[in-house]
Amino acid sequence: MAIEFELDTSDRGVSARDFLQREIAAAPTAYLNQLFKKKKVLRSGMPVAGDELLSAGEVLTLPDSARLQELVALSRQQPVMPQVLFENSEILIVDKPAGLAVHAAVGHETINLTGLLQKQADSQGTKFKIAPVQRLDLETSGACLFGKGRKALGELGQLLMDRQLRKTYLTLVNGVYSGSDELVSAVRAKGKVKEARCRVTTLTANRTASLLEVDLLTGRQHQIRQQLAQQGHPLFGDRRYHGPCPSGLSRIFLHSYRLSFHSPFGGEPITVTAPLPDELDNFLRQSGLTLPD
Repeated sequence: MAIEFELDTSDRGVSARDFLQREIAAAPTAYLNQLFKKKKVLRSGMPVAGDELLSAGEVLTLPDSARLQELVALSRQQPVMPQVLFENSEILIVDKPAGLAVHAAVGHETINLTGLLQKQADSQGTKFKIAPVQRLDLETSGACLFGKGRKALGELGQLLMDRQLRKTYLTLVNGVYSGSDELVSAVRAKGKVKEARCRVTTLTANRTASLLEVDLLTGRQHQIRQQLAQQGHPLFGDRRYHGPCPSGLSRIFLHSYRLSFHSPFGGEPITVTAPLPDELDNFLRQSGLTLPD
């Protein structure tokens, strides 16, 4: 049975793409674009383009699929405050769930991680502004660093620019990893080609998959996804870069596992680890692998 969305009067004049980004907020933009490109979004039985404007009372029809059903269900869940991994008067590190945008964007204007954290801070009577120092993709989970107030944000931002913030990710890739321990390659980020560098360690592997620990040495958009795909080892769940997408995995297998740095407000070392989410841990076990202790 097809998935249907009926527009009301408040939706008059909105584009089909913006409407679906709002209604299926957990869906990656690239995934929705593919639905439009493949003419799978219908209006009155006819394909509709993403930039076409809609009218009240119209119905958009999408194909029924397990992935779409999961994304719709995830989008309709009430947001849950993320677990705080570390907090002091200047620094806040939280465990971002997959499917929750870090900041306000199209389809995520009212529900996003920054907004939830700011709302909680406001309810506690604090007067500082909370803002992200790093930004994780929609489907990426794990440790995410925020600054409290303009001064803290500036100091932490400088830490990031000086590459004094060590960011370690866990990812599951296709096949037995055979690439270099240090990758240096060109990636496309925000419309430009830039050099990207990272270190790769294989934690465990079998004939079909490898669990990798990746330390970012630069912070380019989609860097890990692009560089590992270039090596012939795309990430599980990554449709954009042609990774395997089994039915048992509804998201990209990419997790911000550890942040390490020296506090710019006293110099003490800070290391925070975000546990692997249940859905990734379960899929890892289904793949015949486990995260080493």
